[in-house]
Amino acid sequence: MGGFFGVASKHDAISDVFFGTDYHSHLGTRRAGMAAINDETGFQREIHNIENSPFRTKFEDVFQEMHGNSAIGCISSTDPQPLLIRSKLGIYAIIMIGAINNDEELIDEYIIKSGGHFSTRTGGKINSTELLAALINQKNTFAEGIRFAQTVIKGSASVMILRQNGNIIAARDLVGRTPVLIGKNDEGYCASFESFAYKKLGYFDERELGPGEIVEFSADRLYQLCAPEKEMKICSFLWSYYGYSTSNYEGKNVEIMRYRNGEIMAENDAKNGKSLDLDYIGGVPDSGTPHAIGYANKSHIPFARPFIKYTPTWPRSFTAKKTDRSRVAKMKQIPVHELIQDKKLLFVDDSIVRGTQLKETVDFLYENGAKEVHMRSACPPIMFACKYLNFSRATNEMELIARQVIMELEGEEGFKHTEEYSDSTTERGQNLRNAICEKLHFTSLEFQSLEGIIKAIGLEPCKLCTYCWNGKE
Repeated sequence: MGGFFGVASKHDAISDVFFGTDYHSHLGTRRAGMAAINDETGFQREIHNIENSPFRTKFEDVFQEMHGNSAIGCISSTDPQPLLIRSKLGIYAIIMIGAINNDEELIDEYIIKSGGHFSTRTGGKINSTELLAALINQKNTFAEGIRFAQTVIKGSASVMILRQNGNIIAARDLVGRTPVLIGKNDEGYCASFESFAYKKLGYFDERELGPGEIVEFSADRLYQLCAPEKEMKICSFLWSYYGYSTSNYEGKNVEIMRYRNGEIMAENDAKNGKSLDLDYIGGVPDSGTPHAIGYANKSHIPFARPFIKYTPTWPRSFTAKKTDRSRVAKMKQIPVHELIQDKKLLFVDDSIVRGTQLKETVDFLYENGAKEVHMRSACPPIMFACKYLNFSRATNEMELIARQVIMELEGEEGFKHTEEYSDSTTERGQNLRNAICEKLHFTSLEFQSLEGIIKAIGLEPCKLCTYCWNGKE
């Protein structure tokens, strides 16, 4: 995933872009970057690794090193960016949020037609943002180039460009898989993945871009370069996990959705005769917590935090060295023994992807005296690796625990029946849940249904991307 933030203002934009970009830190874990332009020095850029240090600590010197009334910034889980590009369209800085799945095909086609070249990393991989820029540069305007690139890319691409004249171009993915919102104040305009990022900086909602819409803005003016497309497929996982609780996408707040999602899971358990005699409902912190609050409110079972994550000093467990990752995750978990010892507990997690850390968490609870540990997933079983936003850390589909279990139960034949495996009312669905319980040491397990999560989001099903759950594009 990743996020971006850009400002064109009548005053120096560095402070706003610094804080606005920092507010996207929940969306990426690998790289961060900022670029700005001013009349004296032209373009300036900084890129840093943020795998084990937060954005703020790596960019704290940017106020002395970078100046300009127009600037952009990004958090990235993939390639270093923004890139500075010089082409027939001029010099510009560019950021991409998304994924290019047909990159080898596009690279070969570009090299054959143009005779050009790309810089490569170890192993021959090419920065996706550089490929995007090469596609854009084949056309005569930024708008034509962005639309061409989005059309030929198999995957997704939301784009932000800082031009040599100080204007900023913001383009939402062709089917709107990620959001782009525009804010405004008396000093200028901004574009952002997250609306709360600019609201905290004194900007107000101007509007949310439609799918495929492209706009350009200066400090004084916002105008449309390409009208929105009709089809939208925004990522449903934004509400279930990736989005920050204060975020709004298409007018639907993340925190409210998660409460409603938990309520629906509790209703389903009651309707299906799966209500349990429990002491407490808890959330797997942090993103599982609001789903659990909704479940607790609906079931009238007390919400509690039987363990607390200690995060002030520990590095991110998912970016630590492989040998340290498990230990760091355990060191973060501080038990509240009075809420665990001899207690029957139900936890709600945002999703179950590979299950590795979740098993360690459940074992930790049993080690501290839990009597029962039931698990609820706030989304359906993940059957397909995301090919649009790379939200999952699984490098191939067989890392997904649901697919592993299906292979063990039925072999490749089982992959023809993923819809049945997702459905708890079928024999295959029950077999999946029982097998995962055995693997991860759950007392019981249930997943939110596809219908339930769509209902919780509150958008028409045709406007939501649910590929990771049902494989439908």
